[in-house]
Amino acid sequence: MAKETMLTYLDAQLSKNLTDYEVAIDWDTKNHTIELIIRLWAENKDQLLLDDFAGIESEEEVIEFEDGILLYDPKKSQFDPDDYLATLAFEGKKGMKAEQLAGLVDYLKEVLDDGQSDLLDFLDLDNEEAVFELHFDQKRLEEYILKNANPRYIPYPSY
Repeated sequence: MAKETMLTYLDAQLSKNLTDYEVAIDWDTKNHTIELIIRLWAENKDQLLLDDFAGIESEEEVIEFEDGILLYDPKKSQFDPDDYLATLAFEGKKGMKAEQLAGLVDYLKEVLDDGQSDLLDFLDLDNEEAVFELHFDQKRLEEYILKNANPRYIPYPSY
């Protein structure tokens, strides 16, 4: 049996707990990062004209919203935190505690549930919001981590 790593642990947790959403894992071996790429989809029934973050306009019937959570090695990874919904450090080869990873996946479900609802509200003609974005609350994440008490470390994949 293969050794459990952050990648295999996250894959199993995401497959088990986030079946209603599209979440992908992108491992950048050179930058020592693992990104959870999250996508939300919604029908744009009224074909509202929407601008994305790059200023590209669209009236597509189905819109896709994408964001990411980056797990990184503070000693080796380089990135712009503004490019991510959240960034969470791990401890090099030691990885992250299971409770942190499980808490992240559990909290991510809440973020996506709320986000999907907010996205549908955003596309409502009566909506006055000018911008849609997901919300990540570090304190809320900590509450989920406490519910998943498991101090065992899940190692970063070998490189």
